[in-house]
Amino acid sequence: MGFIDILSQLGWGVAYTILVTFACSVTGVVVGLVITGLRSLSVPGLAFALDAYTYIFRGVPVLVLLFLVYFGLPSIGIRISPLVAMMCSLGLIAGAYLSEVFRGAIASVDPAEILAAEAMGMSRLQLFCYIQFPQMIRFSVPGMVNEFTSVLKSSPFAYTVGIPEITKQAMALTATTLRGIEVYLAVGILYFVIYRLFLFAVNQAEKRFRVPGIAPI
Repeated sequence: MGFIDILSQLGWGVAYTILVTFACSVTGVVVGLVITGLRSLSVPGLAFALDAYTYIFRGVPVLVLLFLVYFGLPSIGIRISPLVAMMCSLGLIAGAYLSEVFRGAIASVDPAEILAAEAMGMSRLQLFCYIQFPQMIRFSVPGMVNEFTSVLKSSPFAYTVGIPEITKQAMALTATTLRGIEVYLAVGILYFVIYRLFLFAVNQAEKRFRVPGIAPI
């Protein structure tokens, strides 16, 4: 078996790696946006609960939370699929980090624009949706790329719950061929290619929606 054959064998796991990364990234973005939106409403007591969430989930290891969700919840009668378990662990942790990215991006919005919107009688929700949110997304691009990269690097944990992504395929291939160096070198190449393709797509989107004066990634 040549190196190209090893790459082709591992290719079966690429789709699962991309699926896990995409699903967890989308979960993280949605959770981060929900937290940021709720913070903007300034509801008494809610800010403390949201801060507690981000503090706890940013400090919990992905693997520990994944095992708690996938292997722990069945003990109380709740069974979920491996992909949902990844979304409920890696996705929620990514959401905690992204909420801080979004909070910093909102702080970068020109206060004069917010003051003008308030003077026009906009509600807090309108202010967030029409003034802060569009600019926040643009300012958040570098931080979002960093977090999506972290999600990609954490996606191999999916093999522990039975998802046949690249790492699981590599372990099976190593056991049958005993060519660990070549197999895991191929794994590194595949992850690098996925990362570069993702970065290319983000760069194209960033160029399309870039805020004037903000350097590209």
